[in-house]
Amino acid sequence: MSDTYYEFGTAGERWDRAQFFFEAKEYGTAVRILRGLVAEHPEQTAQRLLLARAYYHSAQLSPAETELRAILDRDPVEYYARLMLGRTLERQGRADEAAPHLRMAAAMAGETPAS
Repeated sequence: MSDTYYEFGTAGERWDRAQFFFEAKEYGTAVRILRGLVAEHPEQTAQRLLLARAYYHSAQLSPAETELRAILDRDPVEYYARLMLGRTLERQGRADEAAPHLRMAAAMAGETPAS
């Protein structure tokens, strides 16, 4: 498939296509579409978060971490990005770095620590 397929259509059409491929668990294809969308509209949290999720599910953990940190730099109270960053760090074997993010995500969700 040529790269023009991933760039074809309006931003809205490409967003719909990226969501379709993500839901079909075609994470690599979703990544290829979403990278272009994020480059065009870096301020769009939803696109960047779906890109991070696609990276995560395709075991591309370093790029997932990069995208999640970019979201949190702009919006430190983005709950799901905080939770995903914690899980991404855990999956990389970096539990000590993950712990504060997971605690903060739990607090944002209103979860109380077990006593």
